[in-house]
Amino acid sequence: MGIPLADEVRGEIAEVVAQLRRGAGADDLRWSAPEGWHITLQFLGSAGDEQLECLKASLAQVRSVPVPVGLGALGSFERAGVVFVDVEVKAELAALQQQVVAATSKCGFVAEERPFHPHITLARAKGRNRFRGVPAPRSWGANPPKFSGFEAGEFLLYESFTEPAGSRYEVRGRFALGEG
Repeated sequence: MGIPLADEVRGEIAEVVAQLRRGAGADDLRWSAPEGWHITLQFLGSAGDEQLECLKASLAQVRSVPVPVGLGALGSFERAGVVFVDVEVKAELAALQQQVVAATSKCGFVAEERPFHPHITLARAKGRNRFRGVPAPRSWGANPPKFSGFEAGEFLLYESFTEPAGSRYEVRGRFALGEG
């Protein structure tokens, strides 16, 4: 379940990823496809047909104003071997995430105990023992890339499929924001 990126932001991130893919250590990473980039609100795991229908009905009841999304810096979860773009936790985003968790709990899903840390996953390490962090080009120096913010007008229910080249996502439901 997540927020899709605005086309402009997807383009900005794609330019940065193209540079990262030429950096040292980039071959040790499995890069996510741009069409799969999103901001996860809640990871659900497996769901049967009955749960999927429950999710669609319950999520359709979520009411939120459009959500302003601010993007931060490139970062990594060292232990998990993940390269990401950080997302600012603004009040509207936190409120939406809490509503989504409440809606999914009606269908038998349990929220993670870790604090909400929204991000956009760009790559995962092929082997954690080879992960060396973000393969940033030296040319960036003290000027790392900055990304535009955007206003999210919807969130999506995704189904993910793990494949040798990485995860592939299919949209199973769309839920409009703007009815706060």
